[in-house]
Amino acid sequence: MSNGCFARRRRTGRRVAAVLVAGAVCLGAAGCGVSGGTGDGDGRDRSTRSPAARATEPDPHGGKGKDDGGDGRGRGGDHAGDGDDDAGGKARKTPGRPLRGKVIVVDPGHNPHNRDQPGKISRPVDIGTGKKECDTTGTATNSGYPEAEFTLDLAHRVRAQLRERGATVKLTHDGDEPYGPCVDERAEKGNQAQADAAISLHADGAPSGSRGFHVILPAPVHAGAADTREIVRPSELLGTELRDAFHDATGERPANYLGDGNGLDTRDDLGGLNLSKVPKVFLECGNMRDPRDAANLTSAKWREKAARGVADGIAAFLAAQEGKS
Repeated sequence: MSNGCFARRRRTGRRVAAVLVAGAVCLGAAGCGVSGGTGDGDGRDRSTRSPAARATEPDPHGGKGKDDGGDGRGRGGDHAGDGDDDAGGKARKTPGRPLRGKVIVVDPGHNPHNRDQPGKISRPVDIGTGKKECDTTGTATNSGYPEAEFTLDLAHRVRAQLRERGATVKLTHDGDEPYGPCVDERAEKGNQAQADAAISLHADGAPSGSRGFHVILPAPVHAGAADTREIVRPSELLGTELRDAFHDATGERPANYLGDGNGLDTRDDLGGLNLSKVPKVFLECGNMRDPRDAANLTSAKWREKAARGVADGIAAFLAAQEGKS
């Protein structure tokens, strides 16, 4: 897809999503409504605001969302709360909280402690299409800022933004485990949560001069424990909304070193995608080995923009899905 096509598709898709989200708000308010630089341990080390984004922003007067229960620490943390259900068993949506009743799993790629457990993270696990290592250490900037620290910080910011919109958010880990979780466990956490959407956060390790972000989509896989046939299409829709919203929020362009420059890459070698039963994508937020991208990734202000882009993309996807039901 050319950059021109990307821009046209982005504008059209965001307008449609905006209408859908507006309808959802109306319903609730008035009764009319990726050393692996990529991936989950399977990866390669490849050494403004849109209408929809505005429509999915939390109401500034809505306050922060109720905590989902648990403190988000450790394996099994960030459990769902009691949900504020109405008499019919459905979660009530209120203005500024359009994601009430939705469950989202956020996977911070890698783990800051993986470097201390080389034997454990290197053990092979089954990803359906073959065997891959349990996890990897991830990449780092030239100044030593680790991908695993970046992804954990971004995950916390994404969780906060999604909670403000009413979502229940579960992290696959919160950095206090000795290593991992392994890639198959990360996928299983999303499956067990019956997540409406799942995202794995990463940053790439391509050569300097390679710039930009990209979203990794699951390929159609039906082998062993892997069967992505039912999630390929919704994951593609999630990835497209995420790409557009991330671009809108950060101003960054899709990766200039991957495919045709449309910011989407499809892979069948990532256990976190192969073993998922829920719509899921990976987001490579930039290239840690490029000085200009690294300047963004190490900036707290930029990471807050990135978190907003992730939350906007997920919200737009969920609004579109709800409009189909």
